[in-house]
Amino acid sequence: MRLILMTGKGGVGKTSVAAATGLRCAELGYKTLVLSTDPAHSLADSFDQEMGHEARPVVENLWGAELDALMELEGNWGAVKRYITQVLQARGLDGVQAEELAVLPGMDEIFGLVRMKRHYDEGDYDVLIIDSAPTGTALRLLSIPEVGGWYMRRFYKPLQGMSVALRPLFEPIFKPITGFSLPDKEVMDAPYEFYEQIEALEKVLTDNTQTSVRLVTNPEKMVIKESLRAHAYLSLYNVATDLVIANRIIPDEVSDPFFQRWKESQKQYKAEIHENFHPLPVKEVPLFSEEMCGMEALQRLKGLLYPDEDPTQVYHKENTVRVVQGGDHYSLELYLPGMTKDKIQLNKSGDELNIRIGNHRRNLVLPQSLASLQPKGAKMEEDYLKIRFQP
Repeated sequence: MRLILMTGKGGVGKTSVAAATGLRCAELGYKTLVLSTDPAHSLADSFDQEMGHEARPVVENLWGAELDALMELEGNWGAVKRYITQVLQARGLDGVQAEELAVLPGMDEIFGLVRMKRHYDEGDYDVLIIDSAPTGTALRLLSIPEVGGWYMRRFYKPLQGMSVALRPLFEPIFKPITGFSLPDKEVMDAPYEFYEQIEALEKVLTDNTQTSVRLVTNPEKMVIKESLRAHAYLSLYNVATDLVIANRIIPDEVSDPFFQRWKESQKQYKAEIHENFHPLPVKEVPLFSEEMCGMEALQRLKGLLYPDEDPTQVYHKENTVRVVQGGDHYSLELYLPGMTKDKIQLNKSGDELNIRIGNHRRNLVLPQSLASLQPKGAKMEEDYLKIRFQP
């Protein structure tokens, strides 16, 4: 299965690009699903058709769906939902409030990954296009396998065994005081089972022959800055970007003086996009005179994006992590475009290297050849963070 994730700052046109890409894939004969994982869905508006949690046909070979976290929770994590609802009701919330609040913060991202894994395992589609949440939320989604594994190995697994063992002893005391039971084995097992699915999906997400991220941006200063940061953070999680789409560029034929300064600034920012994202290919899409809603508008966008191309191709193969041997040392090289060394924090613990950039962290399990060595220095060179390891 080919997996394409569309991301970018909120409001840049990700959904329209995802829908148009889906139309082109379907036109070429690929069975395609466009799945929205953004809590504020707009895929139905883009296709101008009703969408639901389950896939619905749009045109021949094309289906669309909008992830409903509450339905995903009920269908796949029912025991946990019932337990959280029981706890909230014991604290005085009524049934409706308790059920709504049972979807805890962060679950949308987890369910997005689980849904992706399910479609990948079932193999019903040739292409899965993810219309993801705005950049920050999408990056949290991609960091879950890495960060979640660290918490699961160190905290959850020991707690899981302890809870199951102690429940029969403390339940007679605990329930009369609190009004709800301690979690049983089914409830405690569910998060770890989900983590195992997500961990398996990580291998797919980091395989740049199967999975690509496409960054949708606009020729505006703040949007470009966020897109550049997103590109670096995606590389930190070993997820490859293969294409940048510069959207809503004012066409040359627009001659109204009101837009003159906009056109001048866009000319500068277009050059920055091409320069800063090099060697990634950049596709430019004009600002249309109408909203990108409905099939007619999406067909126009599709024709401009992919006039005679197959969107499932890998436009650029990005190597985000590599190990290089040189004499008496090894070098672990991470592709972090646009980052400076002073923004990066490193710490090695056992066989793991902790890398932090801002509020994004990756716990990289080192290959055996590096695990027994110590980092002896790091430098930024040609957009790669090169960490030297020696005995």
